[in-house]
Amino acid sequence: MYFLAIGIFGACIGSFLNVVILRLPKNESIALPASHCPHCLHPLKWYHNIPLISWLGLKGKCAFCRTPISKQYPLVEAACALCYLLVAWRVSTWPQALLLGTIFSLLLALSIIDMRYKAVPDALSLPALFLSFVYRLPLESLQDGLVFLGAFALLRLSVSAISGKEAMGEADSIIAGIIGAILGITLGFAAIYLAALIALVAFMLLRKKGYELPFIPFLSLGLFVAWIFDQPILTFMEHWYE
Repeated sequence: MYFLAIGIFGACIGSFLNVVILRLPKNESIALPASHCPHCLHPLKWYHNIPLISWLGLKGKCAFCRTPISKQYPLVEAACALCYLLVAWRVSTWPQALLLGTIFSLLLALSIIDMRYKAVPDALSLPALFLSFVYRLPLESLQDGLVFLGAFALLRLSVSAISGKEAMGEADSIIAGIIGAILGITLGFAAIYLAALIALVAFMLLRKKGYELPFIPFLSLGLFVAWIFDQPILTFMEHWYE
């Protein structure tokens, strides 16, 4: 029952984040107007907004105009539900599960917005940062988070000065702060290394398509992978540096 409740809660958070992803970058209210079809503008009934179930029941089409509904909706809802379930499986208490699941869900929304709009709203990144400061012992999380945030900010300024153009983005520093706050120094470095490695592979695959690669999704993925596989990664690092 516990895992079922956590999974449903995660799917509901994903449903809300779908609205945020679509409206926040356009400076639209996330409360008004009420949920509606973006094509025919017909307001949706409450039973059209049940996470995952409604999309499946409608067979992926608007109930009124039968226009296909973006697969983003069920995918984000399912991804958020999975995030909460994986977190609940690994942590010992439900407050921790809700806290960390919410942080990962916010990072998922930020990643999608960054890929679609090349923007990272402070309205999502700053709450995720503040929540990360209380994940571990508050003073430890705050200290490690600020270390990573400051280091990334300094790196950004240095690279920008050397290259003569803007390097990375301000939000990258915020995500780095979240990584440090949640993982600590050692695992935090591992997460950033993983993010850079995955980003390099993606860059090699996409460099001929003229696509500007955002870094937030890779930082978020690096954080998630390092958190899930923390013990194997720490064991590998211990053996590597013996």
